[in-house]
Amino acid sequence: MTSSPTSPVAVLDSVFGYDSFRGDQAEIIDHVVSGGDAVVLMPTGGGKSLCYQVPSLVRPGTGVVVSPLIALMQDQVDALAALGVRAAFLNSTLDSRTSAAVEADLLAGRLDLLYLAPERLVQERTLRLLDRARLALFAIDEAHCVSQWGHDFRTDYLGLSVLHERFPTVPRIALTATATRATHEELTSRLRMEGARHFVASFDRPNIRYRIVEKQQPRAQLLQFLRTEHPGDAGIVYCLSRRSVDQTAEALRAAGIDALAYHAGLTEQERAERQARFLREDGVVMVATIAFGMGIDKPDVRFVAHLDLPKSVEGYYQETGRAGRDGLPATAWMAYGLSDVVQLRRMIDQSEGSEAHKRSQRSHLDAMLALCETLGCRRQQILRYFGQDSPPCGNCDTCLEPPAGWDATVPVQKLLSAIIRLDRERGQRFGAGQIVDVLRGKDNPRSAQADHAALSVWGIGADLDEQAWRAVIRQVLARDLIAAVGDYGTLVVTEKAGPVLRGEERIELRKPSGTGAGARSRARGSGERTAAAALSGAEAELFERLRAWRARQAKEQGVPAYVVFADATLAGIAESRPATLGELRGISGVGDKKLELYGESVLGVVGAAGPEPS
Repeated sequence: MTSSPTSPVAVLDSVFGYDSFRGDQAEIIDHVVSGGDAVVLMPTGGGKSLCYQVPSLVRPGTGVVVSPLIALMQDQVDALAALGVRAAFLNSTLDSRTSAAVEADLLAGRLDLLYLAPERLVQERTLRLLDRARLALFAIDEAHCVSQWGHDFRTDYLGLSVLHERFPTVPRIALTATATRATHEELTSRLRMEGARHFVASFDRPNIRYRIVEKQQPRAQLLQFLRTEHPGDAGIVYCLSRRSVDQTAEALRAAGIDALAYHAGLTEQERAERQARFLREDGVVMVATIAFGMGIDKPDVRFVAHLDLPKSVEGYYQETGRAGRDGLPATAWMAYGLSDVVQLRRMIDQSEGSEAHKRSQRSHLDAMLALCETLGCRRQQILRYFGQDSPPCGNCDTCLEPPAGWDATVPVQKLLSAIIRLDRERGQRFGAGQIVDVLRGKDNPRSAQADHAALSVWGIGADLDEQAWRAVIRQVLARDLIAAVGDYGTLVVTEKAGPVLRGEERIELRKPSGTGAGARSRARGSGERTAAAALSGAEAELFERLRAWRARQAKEQGVPAYVVFADATLAGIAESRPATLGELRGISGVGDKKLELYGESVLGVVGAAGPEPS
């Protein structure tokens, strides 16, 4: 900006088009503006970026933002440029001439914000460049990446302690959306921010509805979910393997859904092109491994789906947090089954990490399994994991349709006995399928060959069907009463099972739902969870005209649609039907620069739609 307003509130209004801060934003910004260090834990969509962008515009000098993904820096800079902010980045995608021009702008004081990857920042050449510049602050985004025990560790983040040593008078703000108490303490120590003020907001994302269903035919279940609840919406589908990503994307395309695959097996150019399509077009579904998503600033992602179990609650929370960043309703949907538990436990056991690291990974997985199997509110379980309390949310599957619990002590004892008898009397270990057949007394070639019908446990579980037994095995695995070992996931009884076998411990489990698709939310019908949900017929029609206008603008400029205006802003325009620039400026999300760029054009779209019917 050529001349910055002097107060944070003035910047918020004139640049970003908002009339007030949310939550702790004002306090955080005032602290950093006055030169203080801050560690900020705030959920995705909670407005973390404003906590460093506003101080960078208020304080003299350039704000330096450490961002882990260079692929997103161009879009971050484009979004700021659309607001009239002088922003740039330095990374390996720039040629030497462009890099030199950015460096010259920095030294001449012509930049408000400069984005750097951590590996670039810690180079001595970059540090010498920053020595010569006037710096407003350092913002360390995705600060949890410094934690070696976290879910997204980045080696380059370990070098960021140099900022404390080399620039002791420049305020630093470290920000993350996912940190347990241990991760919080570790990032504070490793970044040398022991003297910083800490701001911990609620991790709750009330606009996200969490739902976990029993995995039966996961791709068919996913397709039903998309068709019935999110037709035409943008979203992300996470899979564990590249093969599953490719197959799922192909299946969705065959069903008429605009789906793209994204994983590390693609070329850098392919990944960049697909990411650009996802960001810049409406209604694209990205099917990806967890390699995709960090730093994604697309506000209108209406759902995040998981076809495989995430490895930790932190990973799950961060991935689902990419939905509904605009504050409008969104869904976090997951299909989860017995094979997920077996596969992830085997991956941990066969990993090359130290025993301490494996123990840490097991504890992360156990917490994730507990979330899947809880009889209580899922949101409560997530927040409790991050050390926060809340009442039942009323907006997750277990609140909307409370699962039934049942005393499964006797069936669990039967299961444990069957595993033990097969091992002791036949010297055999089997996976879940054969164990279930023995319990139900179902003949198959393996049972006939080994005369399993002669065992005392043969058929003792005939009162439960196969789906019910698989639910029992999955939940008992989650409680670590049994373990799946070896390449084939054969089941063995653990030491924790002793009290159950002796009748000293009662086991309550979730009853199977009886449907693998999962019941659809009673609170939603098709099309209700969009920005236009509360609009009248005429308003909704104008909203769609504005979306079409926005798509043309975004295409002409080569930027994501949300860089022009967010859905929430378009809905506000459709609802209020401004007739003058002054009225348009009063709508949330319309700042001075956007009024200058788009004001007359927007008024033209509104005027062409005619007055709202009385």
